Amino acid sequence: MTVKEYIKKLETGDFDSKLTELYGKTDLDRQKNRYKAAAEKFTEIFPQYGSSDISIFSAPGRTEIGGNHTDHQHGCVLAAAVNLDIIGVVHFHSEPVIRIKSEGYLMESVSLTDLSVREEERETSAALIKGIAEGFRLMGFKIGGFDAYITSEVPRGSGLSSSAAFEILIGTIINCGWNKGEVDAVSVAQIGQYSENVYFGKKSGLMDQAASSVGGLVFMDFRSPENPEIKAHSFDFEKYGYTICITDTKGSHSDLSDEYSQVTSEMTAIAKELGCNYLCDADEEEFYRQIPRLRSVCSDRAVLRAMHFFDDNRRAGQESEALSEKNTGKFLNLIRESGESSANLLQNLFSAKRPDEQNIPLALALSKHILKEDCAVRVHGGGFAGTIQAIIPMRLTEIYACEMERIFGKGACRRLKIRSEGGVKIL
Repeated sequence: MTVKEYIKKLETGDFDSKLTELYGKTDLDRQKNRYKAAAEKFTEIFPQYGSSDISIFSAPGRTEIGGNHTDHQHGCVLAAAVNLDIIGVVHFHSEPVIRIKSEGYLMESVSLTDLSVREEERETSAALIKGIAEGFRLMGFKIGGFDAYITSEVPRGSGLSSSAAFEILIGTIINCGWNKGEVDAVSVAQIGQYSENVYFGKKSGLMDQAASSVGGLVFMDFRSPENPEIKAHSFDFEKYGYTICITDTKGSHSDLSDEYSQVTSEMTAIAKELGCNYLCDADEEEFYRQIPRLRSVCSDRAVLRAMHFFDDNRRAGQESEALSEKNTGKFLNLIRESGESSANLLQNLFSAKRPDEQNIPLALALSKHILKEDCAVRVHGGGFAGTIQAIIPMRLTEIYACEMERIFGKGACRRLKIRSEGGVKIL
């Protein structure tokens, strides 16, 4: 289907059902305009494909609901794909090159004949693209070239994992374009994680990529990351009168990579002292018996962070059970406990380098002041700067959003909807 044919079908409503499924009926018209604009921009950037076939892809951002910094220790999480996503307009070709123009950024061109890791490419989109292509190749799947225009509604630094959405979008494009869509969602996620760990240079677990790739609201146990246990939930927060809100506190993420990595390295150090590679395999009772010795070889902060892991890992499973039971009271109490554990044990609410910048503690305190006890708030994602999450009664959503945006700026507070699908080919 050409761009012109696609736009005509978009305008006549041929894609209304699919777009409504992804974004909801109230956002349909805006999304149709967004998809039309993306197709027109693709033609502007790649005019040589004016009469060629195109494909359209989407990959969602994700929200972490339970299990903070547990996935990199092969623990449990509760996460969901959301209605904010990245879309790509794509033309496949026979050249061994991937060219991607992302809105607001320069064109990236990656040769498929040289997929080696390069230090100078660390923390770049080119590194992610190369790593994903190499991940497919290492798993025995096909890779091939394409040109794409990409536009995103997943804000960078928002805690909704724009990098994972980007990885899953590229993985979904390669999967559908060169492998007939036969690579399962978990494998696509694992390829994205491989790219982020090895090529991009960021230590991370599998949660972000898996939530974006699988879609829906899911409990995930990563004890065996090669074959994670995934349980889908059909729980509808709005049906029970609640809204999930994310507030971007606008804290700077610059120079924080080492603080994220220290969480992983400190937890791993405790695991090693207990004779394991990851804390998920450690005996919790033995850990508590060993604390006097552990303090002599590891920091007190590492001990506290291990305590957080054991508690929050167990809590993620309890949160999943509460959703299955439709027990919202129990669920919200567990979210509150998780937030307190992140603050007191994990200690990822602000950077030790910049103790005067405490956007996240401020946002949490303000949320509790605005909402009183009628909410559950916690740090969202990696922490140290960035976002908080609040699960609040729908009747208070507008009041809460207005007040948070008064303090942190227009557009800072986003109301999320859970999206049932992960990375997907729309056309």
